[in-house]
Amino acid sequence: MSAVVEAQPVARYTVEHETSYSYRVAVSQSWQLAHLTPPELPWQRVLKHELAIEPPPDERHERRDAFGNRATHFGIHGPHPLLDVRMTCDVEIGDRVDTREIPGLAWEAVRDALRDDPGQDALRPARLAQPSTLVGWSDAARAYATSTFLPGRDWLDAVTELMQRIYREFDFEPGTTTVTTSVDEVLAQKSGVCQDFAHVMIACLRSHGLAARYVSGYLLTQPPPGQERLLGADVSHAWVAAYSPRHGWVEFDPTNDQRADRRYITLATGGDFADVVPLRGVILGGRGQKMRVAVSVIPR
Repeated sequence: MSAVVEAQPVARYTVEHETSYSYRVAVSQSWQLAHLTPPELPWQRVLKHELAIEPPPDERHERRDAFGNRATHFGIHGPHPLLDVRMTCDVEIGDRVDTREIPGLAWEAVRDALRDDPGQDALRPARLAQPSTLVGWSDAARAYATSTFLPGRDWLDAVTELMQRIYREFDFEPGTTTVTTSVDEVLAQKSGVCQDFAHVMIACLRSHGLAARYVSGYLLTQPPPGQERLLGADVSHAWVAAYSPRHGWVEFDPTNDQRADRRYITLATGGDFADVVPLRGVILGGRGQKMRVAVSVIPR
């Protein structure tokens, strides 16, 4: 895992995200759904965006999904041995909300507020305190988090400590999990990748009645000392946003033990990874495929 660089005074980036499929036998038809359009946010401005698809699709349209993300649907109705989807964007990232001057609130008060007023933004925080496709109810997650969520403890302090515990107690080990590895499995083996750590943190929060959502995006990283930044060497990243009616959505990265700042570029948000997969679809034919993903985050 690459080391994380310090935040820069001007946070403007070019992001390149390319996904390529090569098929053993030409696919006769395919239908795809892409979450590859960064959103406009109070701290994020999209200066330029392009989504190039080869071969050119026979149909293509965009819509907002249930979480407010811009989703691109496209279909290719002729034989094709390859599929290449390339997203390029220029974004500008400012500061998230400064929580230092916001009065504290006990985590139980945050939990109770969700029941009283569940519609405080388009994502309905109360819904994100419920199980989702890949993050179901977990007694193990509740037990793991109970020592952190002590009665009357401040919400922000408790969520911050949970992030820190996951960072300290879990090992980052690519290859030990898959996209379908359960929260309970990750808790048992204490290893995984950023997707797993985000799912564990979300499960811990929801088990205590708190709203949490999965954030997919990119993180500016630094190559080893003395080496140049390699194009295509970065990967997508995942972190967690937790909700308080007093603080709004606050973003935590349990993989790196830090709050999201100007180095974090948001691509999509949802209940878990299943809601924000960058590219997924259905094909007819193929008889096997190889996938290649290349991501570059380039400071400007």
